[in-house]
Amino acid sequence: MSIYVIQPEKIVEAVAEKLREYPEILPPEGSEFWKTAFFKELAPLDSEKFWYIRCASLLRKVKKYGPIGVNKLRKFYGGRNRKGSGRSHSAKGSGKIIRVALQQLENAKLLKKIEKEGRIVSTEGTSLLERTAYTILRH
Repeated sequence: MSIYVIQPEKIVEAVAEKLREYPEILPPEGSEFWKTAFFKELAPLDSEKFWYIRCASLLRKVKKYGPIGVNKLRKFYGGRNRKGSGRSHSAKGSGKIIRVALQQLENAKLLKKIEKEGRIVSTEGTSLLERTAYTILRH
């Protein structure tokens, strides 16, 4: 079953629930105070759930666009930086959040790192995504 058939919100939410079972994937200490980008005013309100949702979203994006690096993912999670009365510009998201989440997914054997190219999804990560997509489609 392909991940492209299912709506991204549904598959990310379902994979986030499954990632809670992995002991390698835990929110880092102090992460409840981290903003997701410098142009944001507040940290995510549901910080415990946020970490697993971001990890699941990263897993899906690496599967879809991989091999991919942190800088390209920062562009995906970026947004609009408003500069007062002037025109707004695009800005990148937080690199530390993405980097730490990718390292945790690597330790859980869901991602693999390729030198000079970036990260790709391992066979375990692919099967997790596809099994989840299949269960969503069946219900």
